[in-house]
Amino acid sequence: MNNEFTRRLLALHYVYPKSLKTFLPLFTDDPDLAKLEKKSPNELMWLLNIKVEQAVKLTASYRQSLTYPLQETYIKYKIFPISYQHPSYPKSLLELIDPPAVLYAKGDLTLLANPQKIAIIGSRKATSYSQKALHTIIPPLVENNFIIVSGLARGADAMAHQKTIDLGGRTIAVTGSGFLHPYPKENNALNNIIEEKQLVLTEYPPYMKPLKWNFPMRNRIISGLSKGIVVTEAQVKSGTLSTIEHALDHGKDIFAVPGDIGSLLSEGPHKLILEGAKPVWNGWQILEEYQQMTARKE
Repeated sequence: MNNEFTRRLLALHYVYPKSLKTFLPLFTDDPDLAKLEKKSPNELMWLLNIKVEQAVKLTASYRQSLTYPLQETYIKYKIFPISYQHPSYPKSLLELIDPPAVLYAKGDLTLLANPQKIAIIGSRKATSYSQKALHTIIPPLVENNFIIVSGLARGADAMAHQKTIDLGGRTIAVTGSGFLHPYPKENNALNNIIEEKQLVLTEYPPYMKPLKWNFPMRNRIISGLSKGIVVTEAQVKSGTLSTIEHALDHGKDIFAVPGDIGSLLSEGPHKLILEGAKPVWNGWQILEEYQQMTARKE
């Protein structure tokens, strides 16, 4: 928060937590946000494509936000805000259609610099079959210094984070709420461990509650951070497959774990395999795939 643009951006994002795409017309008109405090509601209405009533409220909220001790608050709660211009901001996220304007982080920021990241995701209702799959998938990845990315949801996400930690590996959790409202409650202990020893990321200010539409947005960040995505168990219509849609839009590698043909939770991975995802049942297959890709490029 050592420059005026960042201070103004964080004050704006605190009261209007939108993606970078939303803010671009505003930045084009006012690159330093130096005039934002004095802009009329009509100007904001046109620049942000919102109703004039919203613009009136936003103008008042932004002016008030500039007086908040945000820096002291973030220091108190060990939150590190990363604007899209910050050196720690992952460049791969800028390739998204709607990158986060700000990421809020707790934990080890050095994990962001490692390009070797694999997302592992699956159903909130994941069974012991996912646990069994992760016993063979995660160890080779951890052994080869891959960071495991997931969403800290119950089920497969929590399994992936926990298995990585148990093996002494590194993991990044991307959440759909602010740091003052960790979700779900049953993962609080795991969340605390990741905040302290690993890394938790969110694009939502600390006060933001876990609203249902936050999670599809969260999924694009999981995809954007990762080279590839592994799906354990998932139904065809699920948040897991919405993450895959983001991944396919950006040319990410998709790996799917084949499952019991009688299980609804196998239908998602089987559909992905039918559409071209690589079937995997251990981590060495993923590593071999990347070695082959590297060899082909050379």
